[in-house]
Amino acid sequence: MKSLIRYLKPYRKEAVLAPLFKLLEASFELLVPLVMARIIDIGIAQGNRSYVYSMGLILVLFGITGLVSAITAQYFSAKAATGFGTALRNDLFRHIMGLSHDETDAFGSATLITRITNDTNQIQNGVNMFFRLVLRSPFIVFGAMIMAFLISGRAGLLFLGVIAILFLIVFLIMRSTVRMYRIVQKKLDRILSDTSENLAGVRVLRAFNRQEHEKEIYRVGTGELAHEQIKTGNVSALLNPFTYIVVNLGIIAVLQTGAVSVSVGSLTQGQVVALVNYMSQILLELIKFANLIILLSKSSACAKRVNEIFGCRNSMRDGTLAMDENPEEGIPAVEFADVGFSYPGAQEEAVSNLNFSVKKGETVGIIGGTGSGKTTVVSLIPRFYDAQRGKILINGHDVREYTLDSLRRHVGIVEQGAGLFKGTISSNLRWGKRDADQEELIQAIHTAQADNVTDESRGGLDAPVAQKGRNYSGGQKQRLSIARTLVRKPDILILDDSSSALDFATDAALRRSIRETSSDITVFLVSQRVSTIRRADKILVLDDGRIAGCGTHDELIKCCGIYREICLSQLPKEEVGL
Repeated sequence: MKSLIRYLKPYRKEAVLAPLFKLLEASFELLVPLVMARIIDIGIAQGNRSYVYSMGLILVLFGITGLVSAITAQYFSAKAATGFGTALRNDLFRHIMGLSHDETDAFGSATLITRITNDTNQIQNGVNMFFRLVLRSPFIVFGAMIMAFLISGRAGLLFLGVIAILFLIVFLIMRSTVRMYRIVQKKLDRILSDTSENLAGVRVLRAFNRQEHEKEIYRVGTGELAHEQIKTGNVSALLNPFTYIVVNLGIIAVLQTGAVSVSVGSLTQGQVVALVNYMSQILLELIKFANLIILLSKSSACAKRVNEIFGCRNSMRDGTLAMDENPEEGIPAVEFADVGFSYPGAQEEAVSNLNFSVKKGETVGIIGGTGSGKTTVVSLIPRFYDAQRGKILINGHDVREYTLDSLRRHVGIVEQGAGLFKGTISSNLRWGKRDADQEELIQAIHTAQADNVTDESRGGLDAPVAQKGRNYSGGQKQRLSIARTLVRKPDILILDDSSSALDFATDAALRRSIRETSSDITVFLVSQRVSTIRRADKILVLDDGRIAGCGTHDELIKCCGIYREICLSQLPKEEVGL
């Protein structure tokens, strides 16, 4: 929690005033038993009604003042805690957005969502309760003990013993529950992961009639979570009965010793009542304090999980060089020099010994079997990942020398899973270029063959886009995603199987339109379709992460057996050229 205190700096005033007002409320509360003792010993014992009324008025004033202090304290604590939570979530989200694919893949989306929502809420609640009780509860507990010593030294020692036993109980229970809450949060991560996966793949579940199987997995997961929560709750629940037992035994001891003291005249009846009231105050405050400790235990466990995210640094170092739009003549636009890359935790490299170069304006097709490394190759160009071996050069410079902002402004990538965001078509297209005018948007849409998607009858560029673009078909989403990238007018365009949902005619028209309108753009076409890449200037055939062939369609048909097999599996023998 210490490392997160920085988020309270803008709320120093609230962080100080909230506990102080609670302290003021507690001060009045400690005076109440003394006033009650005087009412009993003077007002009631002597039959002085005016004294009882005047002391009663003082109690009412104490109550009103305490209420105002409590409301003020809760206002300041809520303001500080809410501001703290907002700043923490914003910074955590910003930090996550700054991590590379390596780090986000290692954590997983489910746990990142849990930590940015559930965990930060737990920490915020802990901060709120901390401000409200951190001074009040200990002040009343030790204040009641001091008052007991002032009334009777023997009673004070009894209070001291009761408080020591109670603190020991709180410490033992707190130590047990901290570890348990960490286990609960891990189980919660798993539930959220399963939920996210099932909701994202609900159509697949229904298609394969796997609902009952997934329900059973979910039931087991929630059962394990419930088991851990119940076990943790059972340990936490021991706090109240143990506390009540100790305090009630203390009250019995106070009454027993007080009765003897009253009979011998060393204590008055009012003082005994005051001692009982102080013991009751200790009971209530220790229960509050124990609940605060439990809440802080949860917050501490959540803070460690949040700090794990903050402690994870982006392994990808930003360069200092701005990418040049006009490279020197003769320098390849993209060059892979003995590149090797493996994903975190993998035993073998995903791609190995990649050597090829691409001239500016060339179209490169990449084809291969599933898992051959096609997406990995194109993901290395915009530095979604960094190669462990070799170099990837763009315009003659290592991609690691460029600033990430400069590199990604010049490299546009469209993935197979088209990602649209809630808003309108125009707001989605302007992700590629914020200040793009209407003409640029229309041109990009026309090039991407998405004119019918933005037809005026559908709402034109102002047509609404639902979350994840679920109100559009797969092909429509892919064409809008391509248009969004074309708005940016990148120097290097990567289409990673981004036309898989398009029919052959639309796919061909799309490639022809890109070639005609963007002749100076270097294009990478990743596809499983031979028809998509066969007219590329250069085709890379990947097999198990290695280049099995490189050349034009006609060249590869003659010299690359893997490419020939792929072609024969998709095209008639006559069309292949054999």
